[in-house]
Amino acid sequence: MTWMRQAGIGTVVVSWYPQNESDAEGLPSDSIIPAVLDEAEKQKLKVAFMIEPYKERNGNSLRSNFEYIIIKYGGHVAFYRYGGKPVFYVYDSYLVAKDEWRSLLKANGELSIRATKYDSIVLALIVKQGDEHDLLTCGFDGFFTYFASTGFTYASTTSNWHNLASFAHQNRLLASFSVGPGYIDERIRPWNSVNTRDRANGSYYESMWNSALQVDSGFISITSFNEWHEGTQIEPASPFTGPNFTYLSYVPMESNFYLSLTRRMIERKNG
Repeated sequence: MTWMRQAGIGTVVVSWYPQNESDAEGLPSDSIIPAVLDEAEKQKLKVAFMIEPYKERNGNSLRSNFEYIIIKYGGHVAFYRYGGKPVFYVYDSYLVAKDEWRSLLKANGELSIRATKYDSIVLALIVKQGDEHDLLTCGFDGFFTYFASTGFTYASTTSNWHNLASFAHQNRLLASFSVGPGYIDERIRPWNSVNTRDRANGSYYESMWNSALQVDSGFISITSFNEWHEGTQIEPASPFTGPNFTYLSYVPMESNFYLSLTRRMIERKNG
């Protein structure tokens, strides 16, 4: 997290699964949250949560997730709030039925968090054109675009960000446009070379940042800090060859190049 602070990053969005759930590799996430919050406090960072897809995720379980996180972690000094409310990113939010979201996020919903102590800013992942309209009918507070590969989805295509930002502004939604330094996941998805995006010694990253800075964006999120298997990391890296694989490096740039570039872009945003 020292590196994050050096890069000017203010909030860490952590991947989160409920207590009895885990990611595809069986790694739990909730158990490490106390340590993450404590370290964030030391570095003067804040922590928000991205609720990942898990088995049988629905309105009831999500309501329980919000309650659990706010009760257990909401009192920590590093717990992120925006306008006094917790912020939740929901990955693959479209996998949950719209009526479930309406029940949870609309003021008159059966499970509604609105006007309760669990009221939060809930951001949906938008992917295709038209997803933004579902935000209104479902009661979301805004959206994020997540993907670092421009052109992979409608929402990750930077030429569409102006229209998305205008829609957000007109409807009082929070927009979180996601920028990344490049993309390559061919080691784990050999068929996906069409979405590989070369880093071009930082030019790709800077171009995405410029697109985000040119629109009315509440947040700018970075995909990612250390998701190496998709080649989106910005943390310092040195050339490395293992027994069966040679990682792409930042050469000829320095190992901390992307931290420095991130800081410059954030300073521009904060003006």
